[in-house]
Amino acid sequence: MPHADRPNHKGAPSDTRRPVRRSRSSVIGRRYQRTGTEPVTARSALGMRLWLSVCFMPLFVAAAVLFAVWATRSDTGSTPTPSQLAGLAALCAALAVFAAVDLAVVLRRRKTERPSRRTAP
Repeated sequence: MPHADRPNHKGAPSDTRRPVRRSRSSVIGRRYQRTGTEPVTARSALGMRLWLSVCFMPLFVAAAVLFAVWATRSDTGSTPTPSQLAGLAALCAALAVFAAVDLAVVLRRRKTERPSRRTAP
């Protein structure tokens, strides 16, 4: 039996695990047979992630715009400083991008994991 860390005859490390038939696919490749103690029915909370992304993405976009406008209209001697406000705007923009990417991932996973509800004609 080949060892997982030793290279096979082609020079690449061999993997002793085999993909499980009809398993859900992950980001790269297939999921493998369970090896831990997690429940058989364990699933990600896609619905909660969907609602969190939908709620917080517009909030972070609005906050980024608000902080950016505030930074352009504030003076150098004011508190908070324009650079602090610009940093907050950048942080909110990064969180908005993160929420948008998470929303795209959740929608893709829901589409691939749930069967189509359409009936054949």
